Formats: sequence, C-alpha cells, structure tokens
Amino acid sequence: MGRSLRRVAMLLLGAALLGTVGLAVGSWYGGRGTAPLSPDQPRRMAAELLPAAEPTGASLVHGYRYGIFLAADDFGARREEFWYGHPADCALSEQLRRNAASGGWQGLRRVPGDPCDGWRAERDGLTATLTHTATGSTLRIAPTAPDGFRAATVTGALLGAAAGPTLFWLVARRRRPAPRLVGTLVAVGLLPGVALTWMDLATDGLAEPVWPIWRALAPLLVLLTLVVALVGVVVLVRRWNPTGPATDATAAGREPAIR
Repeated sequence: MGRSLRRVAMLLLGAALLGTVGLAVGSWYGGRGTAPLSPDQPRRMAAELLPAAEPTGASLVHGYRYGIFLAADDFGARREEFWYGHPADCALSEQLRRNAASGGWQGLRRVPGDPCDGWRAERDGLTATLTHTATGSTLRIAPTAPDGFRAATVTGALLGAAAGPTLFWLVARRRRPAPRLVGTLVAVGLLPGVALTWMDLATDGLAEPVWPIWRALAPLLVLLTLVVALVGVVVLVRRWNPTGPATDATAAGREPAIR
C-alpha cells in the first residue's frame, strides 16, 4: 500500500511540475503577435470611460517581469496607466461601470480591491482595468490577449501534465540509483519556477504573463542541465569500463590454475 501511494504521489508530482512548464510555454506561444498600443487610443478610452475625472498623471509602462523585458509583440509587453489623485476615489468604479455598459464594452467584471472594488472591460482589442489602493486609483489600458491565447495555454498545460507522469513512471521503473538521482535533480530544479508561476496565477490569473519566470531562471536550469549531464557521463563510463577490485578479482578467477 505504501509503495502504491508513493507511485501515485510521484505521478502527481510529475503532472504538476511539467504541467506548469507546459502552461508557461503555452502562454508564451499563445501571447505572441499582440498588437502594440497606438499613441492616442488609450487616452481616448480613458476619457470615454471616466469623462468626469481628470487624471493627475499618466505613464507608458513597458513589460518588465523577473528581470526580463518583454518584446513589443508579447502579451503584457506595454500598457498605459492613468492616476487619479490621492486617496482612492471609489466613485470612479460606478462611473466606469456605467460608461462601459453604455459604450458597448464587453466582458465587464468586478476586480476585488481595497478600499473598494474596481472593474475590468474589453473593447477594440484593448482591456481597461480600474483598481483602487490606499494611495489612489489607477486605470490601466493594455492590449487584450490574442485569439487562441487561452487555448494555447490550456493545451500546453495538458500536454505537460500528460508527459510528466509518463517520464516519472519510466524513472521509477529503473532500479539503478542514477536515473532516480537525475529525476530528483530535475524535480528540485523545476520547483522554484513552479512555485512562482502558481503564486502569479493565484494573484493575477492569466492577466499577467507567467513565462518570464522561466527565462529568468534559465541560468539555474542550465546549471542543472550540466549537473545532470555530468551524472549521466559518469554512469555511462562506469558501465562501459568497469574498474576496481571487483574487476581484478574477476580476472584472477579466470586465470588457469598453475600446478
């Protein structure tokens, strides 16, 4: 029973680790080709959604996550931010909700926040998100995810989740310690990226790209690959050219006896 539970736990671990990697790869692939922001479109939309409010400032923000600048055509690469005073003005939420509904915006949904909730809506390939914090209110205008983004993300996650248990099952069948050591090293190397990815998903869902985490961890993964390769070379050398006392004893046993 204990062995069966260990096997099930190993299969689930493989599905979780490689499923998360597949999710990140799918989000990167599906997010390519995002249309960049035009210079004046975000300002027109901000004036349409919040006509009675004058922003105190605005800024064009370039996507920068985990030390990585996103390319211009990556999902999440750029957004325009408009700030509305200090402290937060919760009346802006009702104003945006009303104007978005009358202006033909789609996907209108509430965004939990503190001290009050904001709203998010989509139109013409752009997403407007109003959020509130103790320091003020912020309206963000950013390109909407390309068509097929979620499908590519889910497909990548499913393929990874299917490949993970298969690979871990093959490693578990090996009785030699080397494959298990390699599997342990790979699992440990993937854990930081998996943990950070799910922390991002719990906070922002797929509204923020998660794949830059893996690119930022590339040096660690490269080092892990070198270690795994070294272990593999050592194992192969020992199998092809066994040496040591056991070899000498075997050779001595094969020599004819001298009378």
